[in-house]
Amino acid sequence: MSLIVIVDDRVTNRNIFAKLATSIEEGVAVRAFGDPIEALDWLKDNTPDLVVTDYKMPNIDGAELVRRFRQLPECADVPAVVITVYEERSHRINALEAGATDFLQSPVDHHEFLTRARNLLQLRKQQLVIKSRATELERELMDSERFRKEVLRDNRERLAQVIDTVPALISATDKDGRCVFLNAFTANFYGVDAAQASGKTAAEIFGSNFGPQSAGLDRVVFENGKGLPSYEEEIVDRAGNRHVFLTTKSPLRDRAGKVINVLTTSLNITERKQAEEHLHHLAHHDPLTGLPNRTYFHDSVRKQIARTRRGDKQFALLLLDLDRFKGVNDVLGHHQGDQLLKAVSQRLCNALRETDIVARLGGDEFAILQTEIGRTDDAVTLAEKVIKLLEQPFELEGQEINTTASIGITVHPTDGVDVDALLKNADLAMYQAKAEGRNAWRVFASDMHAIAREAIVLESDLRQALAKKQFLLNYQPQIDLRSGQIIGAEALLRWRRPGSGLVRPAEFLPLAEENGLIVPINEWVLIEACHQAKRWSKDHPDFRIAVNLSPVQFRKQDIRQHVLDALEKTGLDPRSLELELTESILMQNPESAASDVRFLQEKGITFSIDDFGVGYSSLSYVKNLPVDRLKIDQGFIRNVNTDPNDAAIVRAIINLGHSLNLKIMAEGVETAEQLAFVRSEGCDEVQGFYFSPPVPAEDFAFLFNQQNLLARTA
Repeated sequence: MSLIVIVDDRVTNRNIFAKLATSIEEGVAVRAFGDPIEALDWLKDNTPDLVVTDYKMPNIDGAELVRRFRQLPECADVPAVVITVYEERSHRINALEAGATDFLQSPVDHHEFLTRARNLLQLRKQQLVIKSRATELERELMDSERFRKEVLRDNRERLAQVIDTVPALISATDKDGRCVFLNAFTANFYGVDAAQASGKTAAEIFGSNFGPQSAGLDRVVFENGKGLPSYEEEIVDRAGNRHVFLTTKSPLRDRAGKVINVLTTSLNITERKQAEEHLHHLAHHDPLTGLPNRTYFHDSVRKQIARTRRGDKQFALLLLDLDRFKGVNDVLGHHQGDQLLKAVSQRLCNALRETDIVARLGGDEFAILQTEIGRTDDAVTLAEKVIKLLEQPFELEGQEINTTASIGITVHPTDGVDVDALLKNADLAMYQAKAEGRNAWRVFASDMHAIAREAIVLESDLRQALAKKQFLLNYQPQIDLRSGQIIGAEALLRWRRPGSGLVRPAEFLPLAEENGLIVPINEWVLIEACHQAKRWSKDHPDFRIAVNLSPVQFRKQDIRQHVLDALEKTGLDPRSLELELTESILMQNPESAASDVRFLQEKGITFSIDDFGVGYSSLSYVKNLPVDRLKIDQGFIRNVNTDPNDAAIVRAIINLGHSLNLKIMAEGVETAEQLAFVRSEGCDEVQGFYFSPPVPAEDFAFLFNQQNLLARTA
């Protein structure tokens, strides 16, 4: 039965280590102490097989505990593990000099604790076996002086046989540094004949690299008369393979107590070291891409800061975020999203020098440490290179995926003197790049803090806007080209922000979508628009109101119930409501979106696709989606009279829609020439400033009274 002693002034730690220790193997006994002095008193009369002690404790620290423990009888060779939260080398040296065998870094990885403790217990057992056999041999030698030589010879052979069965490197040398014996495992490891090794030096047996080192340590044992604490060393076998061994050197004495030999025992711990390296890699690298993670990156930047203090070199941090990566995950699935992240990682690695470091900080966020730059332009050049690399399509599992990136740049020490400041400012620069259109880089500037503060104020004001009834709707008429009559209106949101006047949606809706406020805002829009349409329907029964839906609503709401509740609350005929969908809504979950559209369409609600032609794959789903109308994006209408490509696109959309029995509406019609073109191509309906800008509800009544004028204009 093995005995493990735990010494830690924290009761929680004692309980955890004691529980772990009992699970190492069957029959393990554990004795735990909170006071190191009390532990030493108990150890005077008890010899453990392993001691595990915390470094920082009251009265005496872990190093002093080990030093006093080593002075106790039978405790010179007992393995002692010191657990320390300190990373400084001085603490390890203190503990080593005191006689510590091994270290564990706090907080302790449980798997590592069990592995190391199990190996040390195994080594202890082998030491005890060897000592036991040696003691037995000595006792038998004393039984009969007459048969001393014969018994000695027989027992030496027996001991040699026992030692030969031990899977460890075991050898002994005399004062002249010559081999007394070595076991079969050692002979096989080095490829030597055990019988012929006797009398040879360590250099002759173990080689010119390792032999002199071993001989030097043997001399230390002869001089001090004490064994050496266990230490790790790398040894190369006869095939050239490298192994890591845990080695101890102990004195062998004659009857007079004089040291006559040094016994060396080495246990192969290569697998344990490989496991430790694997754990270290996992702790510092991203499991998906294999890139360094946030912890590794922070450490690397800190080291770079320390190096730059000793010279005049600058370095840069580039913080990179993929644009609209969430859309890739939503549309193509997380598997494809992961494949894209791996491919992006590979391209980033190929773009860097060997001295640079790229890390994945989490999600679709990456960071680059660009070392030793001469000026900020060097970082800008790298950012432009990365952007061009990522603009190239990715071919993943037979599917082409496009992505871009926004990059924020900071330079040390100009933009920050520590890791947190550099990353924070790079983050501000990156969001500035996103705000200005994405697929771009921005170098940090001090006024970005003011911009960030403005964004915080904007979000705060936006959160109060609903409660304070600061939102309002404007309505832009939709004209039938055959009759020239107003057949409907699109409800367009505006924000009457105190101190800023009337704010357009483009200035606040992106933020509302990020923080989730878009859901309650759009709920208000739908109900308010339905209320107004109900009022107008009394005099204009065929009038319809068009309301935009957000992709967030489809992800976070039961859109069916939401729309039905609005109709019930306002009393609006479902046939008077048209819901405008963006292509991103349809792409994120096409089957679910189609199901919701069909359900509501059966209730009488009509649907249109807004901004048609600028999305991902318009043609691939229009044929299967039960929509009623396509709205040609105003970007195509704007240059339809001057750009043959835009004219061809508009013509193709009209023909496509009509072939699918869909109505076609042109948005953004602002001139008579644009109107004439879309009319000549067969467009059904139009909307734009040529007829009227979006106006408040009270002004829209005036437009109803201008029906004849609008008809002539159309």
